[in-house]
Amino acid sequence: MDRSSEQPVFIAGHRGMVGSALCRHLEQAGAPLLTRTRDALDLTRQNEVEAFFRDHRVSQVYLAAAKVGGIHANNEYPADFLYQNLLIEANVIHAAFKAGVQRLLFLGSSCIYPKHATQPMTEDSLLTGTLEPTNEAYAIAKIAGIKLCESYNRQHGTDFRSVMPTNLYGPGDNFHLQNSHVVPALLRKFHQAKLDGDSSVPVWGSGRPKREFLHVDDMAAACRFVMELPAETYWSAVDPRCSHLNVGVGKDCSIAELAGTIKRVSEFDGELNFDASKPDGTPRKLLDVSRINHLGWQAEIGLEHGLKDAYQWMAERWDSITASDRSHS
Repeated sequence: MDRSSEQPVFIAGHRGMVGSALCRHLEQAGAPLLTRTRDALDLTRQNEVEAFFRDHRVSQVYLAAAKVGGIHANNEYPADFLYQNLLIEANVIHAAFKAGVQRLLFLGSSCIYPKHATQPMTEDSLLTGTLEPTNEAYAIAKIAGIKLCESYNRQHGTDFRSVMPTNLYGPGDNFHLQNSHVVPALLRKFHQAKLDGDSSVPVWGSGRPKREFLHVDDMAAACRFVMELPAETYWSAVDPRCSHLNVGVGKDCSIAELAGTIKRVSEFDGELNFDASKPDGTPRKLLDVSRINHLGWQAEIGLEHGLKDAYQWMAERWDSITASDRSHS
């Protein structure tokens, strides 16, 4: 099929970890892509977003743009996370509707589920309990994005879909020591300790919480899979008022086990020093991925293999990563 004459696919947030993986995946598939840097298009500004969609005949939108961070960042800057993410999703979803975009895929986060949700978490556990306080603002913004898509579908007959990824990692991740998620933070700590010849590596929390981790290239493949499902297939598999699909590997590990795997990947010879004075966050986060598995998709990249890939990507860019920290200090 010749895709050169097709209307372009807009990837919002193409410089982020998920967005860049989507670009790699869709380019390999021959999709005509449309991207914009924040300097060229500020998604928090409604007029700019609506002008962009008026000027470009976009067929599909992958809404991967978001303000993201780990426990520390979410806990310290809740207003930023709530405000900026609400603006981004509202502007893009509404402008896509006004422009008659055929299909949109909104990327959420597994933090939308209640802190003490039954494990593994099914899609219909959304809004059945209170959220984890440390990332409540971000979760509320993502819940609003899901419900905004569902509301446009109900009121206007659009085909706007949502996917909820588990914890993601891989090339293009944020390796800032304070504002990053657990995998990149640990990858960086172990590499720095190895370079410095340290005897131990500090690990936040008790090590007991359990998490599920998905390589970002698997996530990109899942996004395209969901986006390209025929409408009758997708909408027969979901509840229109709970229309998102979980995306994950279907199994988890403890933070202590994760740290041990990263220790092997980085070839660090020292000890692990767990700091129980630091917050653990949600005790367990495992997604029920039976819906997307039944539709025909499942993850392919194993954790240790994926961590090796992420570690190599970081190590090859070590100088620029550390230089970036100094430039923002």
